[in-house]
Amino acid sequence: MMNPGACVAGLLTFLLVVVGAVVVQEGSGQDRKTERKEPWIEEIEKVFLRSEVCRQCHDRHYEEMAGFREMTMDLKLMGRVDAALLHGTALPSPVFKAVMGVWLQTNPSAEKKQKCLSCHAPAVTVFPQHTDRIIGQVMSGKVTVEGISCSSCHLVEKLTDDAKKIPSYQLSLDKTMYGPFKDAEDNMVHNSFASKLYKGANFCTSCHFEKLRDNRSPTIDSEILEGVVCQSCHMEQSTGSSTSRRGAMTREIARHYFRGIVIPGLMLKNRNLQAEWMPRLEVEAKRNGAQVEGEVAVMNGAVPHNFPDGDPVLKQFYLTVEVKDKLGRLLGTTQKVFGTQFPDLLDQPLGDILVKGGTTKRVPFALTLTGDGEGLEVNAILTYSLIPKPAPALLNGYLKTLSSEAERERTTRLITDYAEPRILTFRTKSL
Repeated sequence: MMNPGACVAGLLTFLLVVVGAVVVQEGSGQDRKTERKEPWIEEIEKVFLRSEVCRQCHDRHYEEMAGFREMTMDLKLMGRVDAALLHGTALPSPVFKAVMGVWLQTNPSAEKKQKCLSCHAPAVTVFPQHTDRIIGQVMSGKVTVEGISCSSCHLVEKLTDDAKKIPSYQLSLDKTMYGPFKDAEDNMVHNSFASKLYKGANFCTSCHFEKLRDNRSPTIDSEILEGVVCQSCHMEQSTGSSTSRRGAMTREIARHYFRGIVIPGLMLKNRNLQAEWMPRLEVEAKRNGAQVEGEVAVMNGAVPHNFPDGDPVLKQFYLTVEVKDKLGRLLGTTQKVFGTQFPDLLDQPLGDILVKGGTTKRVPFALTLTGDGEGLEVNAILTYSLIPKPAPALLNGYLKTLSSEAERERTTRLITDYAEPRILTFRTKSL
């Protein structure tokens, strides 16, 4: 006769095994369901491997690109408006979603939509048929396809032969990964090929095409900062290995944060950069009765780096001229706006962004005084915003597509924040 204790123990063991098997099976099913991707995404990822795959060997670069490693306070606090957003967030960013949502209200053509995504999701240059699907994910706020990835940058073989083509990169689809190292080691994952393009400014300007006077040039035209390219500031150099498995620990490698130059440490430690980069104003003005006329010269240093931020088409500049008396009373004002508005984004040529490196732009002005006063002064104020202020019809059209009042409020605050002018520099002159 079986011992009752043994019977209970056996029954418990049986239940644990059965329940465990059910849990494992259900868990496996959930994993498979989670991992199951739509066929069009699988099609893309046969060419553009997900960055998580690269992470198995290149964990440092992956975590920097995705913002998982060494999240310093300047990244946390300044990644909102005035610093660079991580490249890994270029597609799922709420800022991109909001800008895309407003822009879609202008009914852009299929060609323009593909061109817009070609830098945020380079896969559309190979799979243009999936452009609307990717836009659909962006607008839903649930992005599962990868935008800027390790593959999308390291599959760049060369620049296109057409010097006017934007973006100007050309991808290789044969699983060869390109990079700056001459001594890349053989591996069983991918072929490696050294390319000088990865140490040239023209690699970055293949997408950031409005940052340099000549976006096809591998060098930056500057005597003071001779030898400096985009990567010198935006990909901080360190020493180590580019992989977590093997490789020389003494060679130079570049960080993959792609941080904006407005990070205080980078700006403060380089006085030449400050002198070369920041725009300056000079004012000429004369009064004829109630009329004040003159000219504002907007001068930028020799570095051909257009300010601000990396986006090549959205930035706006506002040059405001005002006349006040010695009591601070405003007697007259006028403003000129430079930039491209939402309906004209991606049209060529682009609108005048005003602050171009190594150039002086002379802007005439005229205003009528509304009263008399003593000690008149002319104030010229240069401000900028990172996106255009959308026309009410475009903004309201997009807001109506959102599902809740809370989301509409968040989106309105975000667009207002990014479209708000911020002071860049100013100049005062006595009349």
